[in-house]
Amino acid sequence: MTSMDRRGFVAAAAGAAAAAVALNPQTAAAASGSLLAARGAQPFAPTDTDGLPYEDEGDFADADRGFVAAFTGGPITTAAGKVAWDPAAYRFVGEHKGDPDSVDPSLWRQAKLLSRQGLYRVTDRIYQVRGLDLSNMTIVEGATGIIVIDPLISAETAAAALKLYREHRDPKGERPVKAMIYTHPHVDHFGGCRGVLPGSTAGVEILAPEGFMEHAVSENVYAGPAMARRSAYMYGAQLPTGVKAQVGCGLGLNVSLGTVGLIPPTRYISATGQDVTLDGVRIQFQMTPGTECQAEMNFLFPDLRAVCMAENATHTMHNIITLRGAQVRDAHAWAGYLTESVGLYAGKADVAFASHHWPTWGNDSIVELLTHQRDLYGYLHDQTVRQINQGRTGSEIAEDFPLPPQLEGVWANRGYYGSISHNVKGIYQRYMGWFDANPAHLWQHPPVEEAKRWVECLGGQRAVRRQAKRYAGRGDLRFAVTLLNHAVFNDPDDRDAKRELAGLYTRLGRRMENAVWRNFYLMAAQELTEGIKPAITATLGPDMYMALSVGQLIDSMAVRVNGPKAWDVSLAVDWRIGDTYWHLRLSNGLLTWTTDTAPAKGAGLTMTMTKPQLLALLAGKGTEGVTMTGDAGLLKRLLSVLDAPDPDFPIVTP
Repeated sequence: MTSMDRRGFVAAAAGAAAAAVALNPQTAAAASGSLLAARGAQPFAPTDTDGLPYEDEGDFADADRGFVAAFTGGPITTAAGKVAWDPAAYRFVGEHKGDPDSVDPSLWRQAKLLSRQGLYRVTDRIYQVRGLDLSNMTIVEGATGIIVIDPLISAETAAAALKLYREHRDPKGERPVKAMIYTHPHVDHFGGCRGVLPGSTAGVEILAPEGFMEHAVSENVYAGPAMARRSAYMYGAQLPTGVKAQVGCGLGLNVSLGTVGLIPPTRYISATGQDVTLDGVRIQFQMTPGTECQAEMNFLFPDLRAVCMAENATHTMHNIITLRGAQVRDAHAWAGYLTESVGLYAGKADVAFASHHWPTWGNDSIVELLTHQRDLYGYLHDQTVRQINQGRTGSEIAEDFPLPPQLEGVWANRGYYGSISHNVKGIYQRYMGWFDANPAHLWQHPPVEEAKRWVECLGGQRAVRRQAKRYAGRGDLRFAVTLLNHAVFNDPDDRDAKRELAGLYTRLGRRMENAVWRNFYLMAAQELTEGIKPAITATLGPDMYMALSVGQLIDSMAVRVNGPKAWDVSLAVDWRIGDTYWHLRLSNGLLTWTTDTAPAKGAGLTMTMTKPQLLALLAGKGTEGVTMTGDAGLLKRLLSVLDAPDPDFPIVTP
C-alpha cells in the first residue's frame, strides 16, 4: 500500500471532517486542539498510522527466516472432541488480496506477520513452533534430549507442536524431554505442560523463576470468573475470524481452548547471573520480577549466542494494565530491567527470541530492540508521573501523550496489544488509585442510576438517540457511544438504541490499530445484537486444582460468601487434612481460617479428608470418603451462604 493509498484509507474511513477517535492519545478530537489534530489527523484514526515505514519488510523476512514446515493437520481437538485450536482459522489473512478497508493498515500488517505458523529454526539447536496457540513453544536440543521452553496454553496444542518438531528433527523419537523451563507464570507459558510430559516426570528438570507457583495459582483465583469474562472481550473469543471480525490480538492470534495443566517446578531460579547446565546446555539467567509478570526471567545461552527475552521485549507495546483486569505492572522496573538486559547481552547474542512473535537477528538489532522498548516503557512512566505532579488526571494525561517520533515510528513499539491510552491510565492507577481528587467523582451514581438521570435531562430515549446521531454525524463517535450507552442502560429493551450503539461500536472497532480494543468493540456490538453467548473456555486439569494450597481454597470460598445472607450465621468447622487442622470460622459475614496441629475445642464439626476429597467437595461432588464428627448440618449451612460466580454476566447491558 502506498502512502497515498493509506491516506485514502484513513480519509474514506473518516467520512466528514470531525473528531478523531483517541486510542493513541495523540489523536484527540479535532475540537480539542490536540497535537495530531493540528497535524491534520483524520477522523477515526485511533493512531497516526499514516507515514509509518510500510516499505520496511525486515519483520517479514525475520518472521519467515528459518522456516522448516507448516502444521498441516486439521483442527486440534480434546479427548471430548472439542476444538482446542483450528490452524485454518486465520488462513484468510494470507489469502486476502490487498488491504481490507475493515482493518487498520498497521494492525493488518501485524496480523499478516502473526498468521505465519509452523516449525522454525532459530539458530543451531534451537527451534520454535509458532501459530499453534497464543504463545510460542521453543525447543532446545541438548546432548541427549531436548529442553522445552513455555509449553503453550493447552496440552493438545503443545502435543501437536512437539509432534511437528519430532516429525522433522527427531522422527524416531530418540530425544526425550530432559528439561522444561517456564519463563513466567501466565497460563500461556505453562498450561500445555501435560502435552509435553503426559506421563511420569521422573528425572525431568523443571525450572521457573522464584515465586512462580504462588503467582501461577493465585493471580486468577479470587477474581478469576470476572477476568475470564473480560478476557472473552479482550481476545474476541466468541467472534468469528475474518477481515470484518477477529484478526488476532496483537500479541498472537487467540487463546487455545484445550486442557490446562501445571507440573510444579523442581528448581527455582532466584538470582541474576545464576548459571545452570541442562543436558549439556549452559544457561545464564536474569531475574526480572515486576515487569510483564510478578515473577519472570530472561536467559542467555552463551555457547549458542542466543537469548530468550520471555515476554519482556516483543514486537508490540505490551500492557502496563491489561484490559481483562490484573494488578498494574511496574513500567519503571520494566525499563530498568531492559537497561540491565542491554548490558548483559550486548556483544553476547546473535539472536533474541521471545515467547511471542518472531526472533530478532544480529547483536546490533537486538540492542536496538531492547533499547527502543526500554525507552518506550521508561518514557510512558516518567512523563505520566511528571504530569501527575502537575495535577493532571489519568484521562487528561492519556488524551494528549505524544511519543518522541524516533519511538513512535518503531514497529515494535506500536500499540497492537497495549496502548498508550490505557497504559498511561494504568501508571496513574498504580500511583494514585481510581480517584482523581475531584469530589464530583467521589460519589457518582452507578451506571443504571446515572443513565436514568442523563436520559431524563436530555429529554427521553428518542432525544438521546437523536443527539447521538447528531454527534456521530459530526464524527464524534466517542461521545455518540457515551450517549447511546446511557440510553441502553436506562432502557435495555430499546432495540433501536442497542442497534445504533452496536453499529457505532462496529465502526470504531474496525478502525483500531490496537487489536484488543478492536476485539472489545466488536464483542460489544455482537452482544448487543445477538445477546450473551455461553462462555467458551479452556478446561482446567487436575494439576491446576491440586496446585492450590488449602489456604487458597478457603480464600476462594471466602470471596464467595454472600455477606448480608451470612450476617446472622456463626459457625466453626475444622478440616483435618494430613496432620494439619484448618479452623474455619464464619461470623459477621466473614469467613476466616487459622491452622494448628490440634483440633479446636469450639468446632461444631470436624471433617477428616484428603486434599482430593476436599477438591471433590468444593466441586459439588459430595463427601464420599470424608469422615465427619459433630453436626454435619454445619457444612450444609456453610455452603448455603456461598454465591456461585456468573461466567456470563452482561457487560454492555445492565
